[in-house]
Amino acid sequence: MKFYIYTLGCKVNAYESKVMNDLLLNNGYTLDKENPDICIINTCSVTNTADHKSLKTIRGAIKRHPKSIIIVTGCLTQADYKNASKIEGVDIILGNKNKTKLIDYINEYKEKNKKQIDIYDISNIPFETMKLNNFNKTRAFVKIQDGCNNFCSYCIIPYTRGGVRSKKKEDVLDEITNLVNNGHKEIVLTGIHTGNYGAEFDNYDFANLLSDIIKINGLERLRISSIEMNEINDRVINIMKNSNILVDHMHIPLQSGSNKILKLMNRKYNKEEFIKKIEDIRKVRPNISITTDVIVGFPNETEVEFNETIDTINKIKFTKLHVFPYSRRKGTVADTMEGQIDEKIKKERVKVLLELSRKLELDYMSKYINKEVVFIPEIEKDGYVIGHTGNYLEVKCIGKKEELGKDKIVTIKEIDYPYVIGK
Repeated sequence: MKFYIYTLGCKVNAYESKVMNDLLLNNGYTLDKENPDICIINTCSVTNTADHKSLKTIRGAIKRHPKSIIIVTGCLTQADYKNASKIEGVDIILGNKNKTKLIDYINEYKEKNKKQIDIYDISNIPFETMKLNNFNKTRAFVKIQDGCNNFCSYCIIPYTRGGVRSKKKEDVLDEITNLVNNGHKEIVLTGIHTGNYGAEFDNYDFANLLSDIIKINGLERLRISSIEMNEINDRVINIMKNSNILVDHMHIPLQSGSNKILKLMNRKYNKEEFIKKIEDIRKVRPNISITTDVIVGFPNETEVEFNETIDTINKIKFTKLHVFPYSRRKGTVADTMEGQIDEKIKKERVKVLLELSRKLELDYMSKYINKEVVFIPEIEKDGYVIGHTGNYLEVKCIGKKEELGKDKIVTIKEIDYPYVIGK
């Protein structure tokens, strides 16, 4: 049988879709986007907008492939499976548990030809071990953790992903070793709350895991997809100081540069603590690229708080901003707050921060003009190879397909945004 997977949302969803993809391929299924017998929609539910997009994708798949078995899984169904179950043509509904048992659900449906709904309470469940056999790219994602206990006031994720739980260290190390032995040079650690890895373990946490991973023979780069500021403790910083396996790039969500808004968001730090942490990191990694997430137009964010956020960003000098207009999500504290911001104002603030982000990116890129860098080509197009350095500069230079996945040393000669041009 043929299948296709539609993936919405975060890198964790992307990882889990790849696991399901491998599972199907290993059981004799073939990938076919045009005429699949099975359509899987791995949904996102982080905002109301994400909900609508997930539902639109489900309906679109049914319309394009009316004879296919339609499987809906992910955060939308975990949060509220009833909306998906009302859609005529949906055959199997799963939440965020038992994606690794996908074949069993398909076989049972084929045998009984009856709609299946299997939604678990994930508030207190063990980590569902998944293993990725992804041997066709330079960079591989490894999911080490699931769930979140932070309960930020704007976020539904603790309810759709459950409490914090971690993959056994032996499983993490085995998966990474296998990926490295099959040619991967870079591993990206990902999770819902990645830096909280090991919170439920005795005497083994995220810093311990990093220490063990960097010892794996053949691993060139280790990257953290995203980490909260207060999870970068002195032990993590010490690893950054003493090992060049951990790359010169970190993504650390700020969300707001105003203490008033941070408190309303129920974030677990203030702007002064955030700035101090960045200073501590740059003491051991002065050239590190630090990217971030910023939410604009959060309830009660006046022009004063927005300008305060701009001031904080300029003090920190991030490399790049991922900017999101606040989007209401039913079931969260922020959705019920007074002081909701007009959509037009949100768009204007997004535009201001995107312009600032471009300036910050160009400032960081310009530091590398006439400097030698190492990058790993990931794609070849029109006689050029394109890939990333450890600090996530996107390099483009003349090259051949045979160079993909191999270290390439170039000198940066100019900027052709969003690329730096190497020779």
